[in-house]
Amino acid sequence: MKTASADALSAIRAIRNLGIIAHIDAGKTTLSERILFYSQKIHKMGEVHDGTATMDFMPEEQERGITIAAATTSCLWNDHTLNLIDTPGHVDFTIEVERSLRVLDGAVGVFCAVGGVEPQSETVWKQSERFGVPKLAFINKMDRSGADFAAVLDALRVRLDARAVPLNIPLGEGESFRAVLDLIAMQRLDFDQDSQGRDVRAAPLSDEERALAAPWREKMLESLAEEDESFLEAYLGEHFGEDDIRAAVRRATLSRRITPVLAGSALRNIGVQPLLDAVTLYLPSPLDVSPPVATSPDSGEQTMLELRPDAPLAALIFKVLLEGGRKLALLRIYAGTLAEGDSVRNAGRRTDERISRLFRLHADRREQVARAGVGDIVAALGLRSARTGDTISAPRAPVLLESVSAYQPVITLAFEPRNADEGKTLDEALERYAVEDPTLSVQLDEGSGHRIVSGMGELHLEVLRERIRREYGIEPRTGQPQVVLRESVAAEAEGHGLFDRELGNVRHHGEVTLTVRSRQRGAGNVVRMAPALASPADKKLAVPAALCQEALQGITDSLLSGPLTGYPVQDVEVTLSSVNRREGLTTPAGCHMAAGMAMREALEAARPLCLEPVMRIEISVPEEFLGAAISLFNSSGGKVEQLFERAGLKVVQGLAPMRRLFGFSTALRSATQGRAGLVMSFEVYDAV
Repeated sequence: MKTASADALSAIRAIRNLGIIAHIDAGKTTLSERILFYSQKIHKMGEVHDGTATMDFMPEEQERGITIAAATTSCLWNDHTLNLIDTPGHVDFTIEVERSLRVLDGAVGVFCAVGGVEPQSETVWKQSERFGVPKLAFINKMDRSGADFAAVLDALRVRLDARAVPLNIPLGEGESFRAVLDLIAMQRLDFDQDSQGRDVRAAPLSDEERALAAPWREKMLESLAEEDESFLEAYLGEHFGEDDIRAAVRRATLSRRITPVLAGSALRNIGVQPLLDAVTLYLPSPLDVSPPVATSPDSGEQTMLELRPDAPLAALIFKVLLEGGRKLALLRIYAGTLAEGDSVRNAGRRTDERISRLFRLHADRREQVARAGVGDIVAALGLRSARTGDTISAPRAPVLLESVSAYQPVITLAFEPRNADEGKTLDEALERYAVEDPTLSVQLDEGSGHRIVSGMGELHLEVLRERIRREYGIEPRTGQPQVVLRESVAAEAEGHGLFDRELGNVRHHGEVTLTVRSRQRGAGNVVRMAPALASPADKKLAVPAALCQEALQGITDSLLSGPLTGYPVQDVEVTLSSVNRREGLTTPAGCHMAAGMAMREALEAARPLCLEPVMRIEISVPEEFLGAAISLFNSSGGKVEQLFERAGLKVVQGLAPMRRLFGFSTALRSATQGRAGLVMSFEVYDAV
């Protein structure tokens, strides 16, 4: 008889936390609908093009036919619980992909059989590699004209450096696509269209189909033998069965030595069930991945979490939603259990809170649960201080998990309310959206009363504006989009600051000398003390640590606003050379102010530069519109770096300053009769 602990571990092994990642319009959301339909989570399939997809529940998503917010749901397949996150494909919403990958154990990369490996699919694939996420690849849209299974496999290997190993292959391509051939069981799988693909019939291969599948199967077996030593012996001795092959695929997938590939057409209901089978067979459970590193907030000591139900609680908040003024925190539980009414510790913010309710989410609907455990992805009410990236832990065993990466906004938009009442509503809306989306930042311009909102791109802010109008019923005036600037320096210079005055009847004195020099673009800032100041030869001449720390803080504060535009300074190295002390007069506040004065002098003397965001551009266009696309790109300040052909289209890659790209996507569509594809992503801040 199994113990309760064994039952709990068995339940955890049956969990699959997976995301669906891909380029925009590769068919992620359509695939998600089929997964929910075949797992009987929904009883009617919605379609992206009709605006009825379950996972695209925001009106802005339904109108545009794209995914904006990562939607979460769970379903059952073959006695396994699948916690599924459908992530956006548009680069403006990359943070949604990033924070989803942070809490997932596996992923399914969806690729269009015609477009292949497109720019954003390359981006999200590399993001998942950074998190060490094992993946399956699903080559979708095999029914489209121009579909080429072999070409997409080559692209996976060349562009993504993936060891792509097909587990099934399409029977026919384009209009002739009608079934898939299972290379492990050597069966033909037909999907009954009268039942919308729900009924799958397995049949032995005909002689013609066997001849087609045999070389693919041999390549699959060779790849497994090369990557899995346990399978190699069985392969050489030719004593292996289907279970041996599947076990080898699982081991190689979990170690990320191979990427299993499956084919199908989600829209035509072909190939989805084999993909679901592969998810349960080959992707990891929460117990199959490396435990995350936990850091003590007090000592800084690092330990590996114990992924056990009876361990102290540790959970990461990866998304926060505001509903009716209450925070709904989406979290992944890594250790321990969480129940309604539990007291928890937000280790980073050093606050104690109580869980009022727990839910499993299904897109925009909720199912209340009393308890959740290791591996579960749930939503919690009651965490008032929660922010994206926070760690929730047991009150007596607080820990910190690695947070979610931050992104630099590249574009700003000024919102101006029409009256005082609208201003209050606008502030409420912007506060909510800034809590939900860490890539949005909001500042109030005291002089004009404008709310300056910064984001990741034009579409990002356009969607924000639409949501304010739809959800709050207001239409504030907006200015023209502006780029977010940065400053740096082109030379090296020294600055000296002397502060000596009374503040609040107390005399403060400080004298600081420092040097500023430039660093490589994108290298960030370094603030340090000169060796002679940090470790003086004569300890009697050592400057008190409190004075040095205040001077360093004054330098750091000064980097938030440069002399040219008032924007932050980046890519500089600042060395604090000396802090001259006058006994009885020098104060920490005086050193702080003197450091700020020295910084202003040094920055002004070091040939300050204005940096602006430079974007990486990729344009996919039919050959007859290539000249018009390049001409428009050049007139927008772009520099073409590469020109090549992919999937029958000409692809132009290059760099261009963000300020010249406002309205570029609209002009490109007009110049190419709507047939051009465009992907923009932030590359670097640089002088243009």
